[in-house]
Order: sequence, then structure tokens, then C-alpha cells
Amino acid sequence: MSDEKVRINKYLSEIGYCSRRAADKLIDQGRIMINGSIPELGTKVGEDDEIAVDGEVIHRPKTKKNVYLVFNKPVGIVCTTDTRVEKDNIIDFIGYPERIFPIGRLDKPSEGLILLTNDGDIVNKILRARNNHEKEYIVTVNRPIDRKFIQEMSNGVPVLGQITRKCKVEQLGKDKFRIILTQGLNRQIRRMCEYLGYRVRTLKRVRIMNIKLDVPVGKYRHMKPAEFKELQRLLKGSEKTFN
Repeated sequence: MSDEKVRINKYLSEIGYCSRRAADKLIDQGRIMINGSIPELGTKVGEDDEIAVDGEVIHRPKTKKNVYLVFNKPVGIVCTTDTRVEKDNIIDFIGYPERIFPIGRLDKPSEGLILLTNDGDIVNKILRARNNHEKEYIVTVNRPIDRKFIQEMSNGVPVLGQITRKCKVEQLGKDKFRIILTQGLNRQIRRMCEYLGYRVRTLKRVRIMNIKLDVPVGKYRHMKPAEFKELQRLLKGSEKTFN
């Protein structure tokens, strides 16, 4: 960080402590202090400011190597960095030796692909990107599906006060289908199925953009250089949609 001051959420993101969104949450919870005082959202910090989270002073690392993990999340693991609250949190489960945080979420009853990193900038780009940000899931429900179900899921159904965006849905079996979304409403697939009178039995995410799930449940690997290069290309193509 130069002499120029930056917002506290941007600073914590840049040093790989957490995402900007997570930093804003920490501020709301009163868990961040700047020079001994609780800041407001948007407060700016400089080199001479002392920043503490939960009483622990945070320092900018002298050197920081970006980490990008591809993880197959088991059912029952919670996508949170708050290790004080959730004993089944993703951070303790992985046990990575450096501070990392998940990009987005995958709810507790679901399994499959989630990315983790210490690179706050790419987190913000992925969460803001709407074009080209495909997420693919394999889902089983509690009773047989038919052509009408596939058509209605594809065209959109009412969820959380809006109609879901049109998406790709393909039947894979009597009670199993593939769905590719380009939006991420809270518990979207489960809510879509519930609206049509179905209950999700299993939900597995198998792809995020160009990154495919290829590790066993509960295991992770580092993102391949070619994957990261393609991910950056896709994100660059989505920049015009950023806020």
C-alpha cells in the first residue's frame, strides 16, 4: 500500500485477509478496529494506521504468493471463514497452511466444486461477473421429472420475488437432471424445484466457468496455470458488466 489511503475492505482484500464483502461484514459486526476505534463502512486507511481484527493486529505480508484451490466440498461443510461460529467450516476442514477464503458459497446440504483463494481481487471479479459466469450442477429430486418440469425450469420460475433467468436444463434420468445457471440467488435450485412441487435429494456442483470438478470428495488441488489463464480471459470479457 502506498501513502495514498484506501478503503479498509479493499486493504484487507489486497493483503489476502478476506474478500471485500467479508470485510464489510466484519465491520458491521464491530470486529475491526482502526487505531483502537471501531470504523464505519468506507473508512480509509494508510500505512501508519493500526488495523486489528478480533483484537489481533493485521500486517501486510512482505511477500504474498497467490493461492487458487479447486476443492470438492462434502455435504455438511459450511462455506464460512468464521471459525468461531461453525465447527464444520470449510477453513478448518481443509486446514491449508495459509489464510484463504471461499469464492462464493455452496450451501451445507450440497456438495461439489468450490474455489478458494487469498486473492481478493479475483474474488470480486468472479462475484461481480454475470456474463460467462456459468455454474453447472447435477441434481436428483424426490420423484420422477418430465418434459414439463424441464421446460419450466429452463424458462424461469418465481424465486425470491423475481423470475429466475433462463437457463440450460437437461434430463439425465427419471429423477436426475443437469442445470447450468448464470445467476446465484440464495438456494436457487432448491427454491426452483420447491416451486414446482419437488424436493432436492442431492445437489452437486461440477463446474464453475472453465473449472471442472475432478478431485475426490473432501480433497483439493491447486488450479492449473492453463485453467487460471482461461479464467482470467473469461473475466476480462465480463468487465463491462462490473458494478
